Amino acid sequence: MTSPTLLILAAGMGNRYGGLKQIEPVGPNGETILDYSIYDALRAGFNKAVFVIRKEIEQPFREIIGARFEKQIAVEYVFQELDNLPPAFFLPPGRTKPWGTVHAVLMAANAITAPFAVINADDYYGATGFRSLAAHLQSGASDYAMIGFVLRNTLSEFGPVSRGVCSVTSEGFLQGVVELTKIERNRESERNPEGKIFSTGDSGRTIELSGNELVSMNMWGFTPAVFQQLRERFQHFLESSGNDLQAECYLPSAINDLVVDRRARIKVLPSQDSWFGVTYREDLPRVIKDISNLINDGSYPRRLWA
Repeated sequence: MTSPTLLILAAGMGNRYGGLKQIEPVGPNGETILDYSIYDALRAGFNKAVFVIRKEIEQPFREIIGARFEKQIAVEYVFQELDNLPPAFFLPPGRTKPWGTVHAVLMAANAITAPFAVINADDYYGATGFRSLAAHLQSGASDYAMIGFVLRNTLSEFGPVSRGVCSVTSEGFLQGVVELTKIERNRESERNPEGKIFSTGDSGRTIELSGNELVSMNMWGFTPAVFQQLRERFQHFLESSGNDLQAECYLPSAINDLVVDRRARIKVLPSQDSWFGVTYREDLPRVIKDISNLINDGSYPRRLWA
């Protein structure tokens, strides 16, 4: 049985938060959100971590983050650079925005030979997702997988969020993902004393949501076969949108295309765990409190690493 690899997307700057979210401490001994993800992954059976970072943050990332993980798990670093493009494609003048999460995943193609999970460095996913993905990836199944979180467990108290709302077949496979924007709980309206959940799209149309919808939070399970499929999707993106300086190639959209084209099946593995992250600066105290609660109920030791 091959132990799975954990691919961690850590190159983003977190513009809304205003800094490198990846290195903000949230635990009682300086632990970051990522510490808890690595801890959960180790408990689930993952034996290697591959970090996708930018070359310019390599030194502080290794010193602040990577050094303590290198004692716990095999670690490798790969770099997401704007000019790392397929042959015959060139960086457009004025391009400063990253190419997106498909490009980030592709940076790890030469570092991964086993089934692997993908997570964001600055999101807390809970232990259930890691256990479910490890079991799926070690089962020998050729199908890919996605952890589906309950929408109401992923909202921020401090502003609207965007979520990929999933439709799932009766057999538990992903049928499609619809990106909804400006999702928030309306607690102040006299019409909605229970704090109903709404999404207001760019068109201004408001959709009421139950809160029980399954959403993708970028926690995926793949085999190495996905790299060639993503190369093809990224090349198509470059051909159609490569000169748009703001366009990005997102992993959920690429996977949705593979599902629609019947080139992949994605098993949706539900999780009742709360997802949380630092979407807004005001989220940080709440994340610290949530981690403290998890420690107090025995989910984690007070000191993760000896």
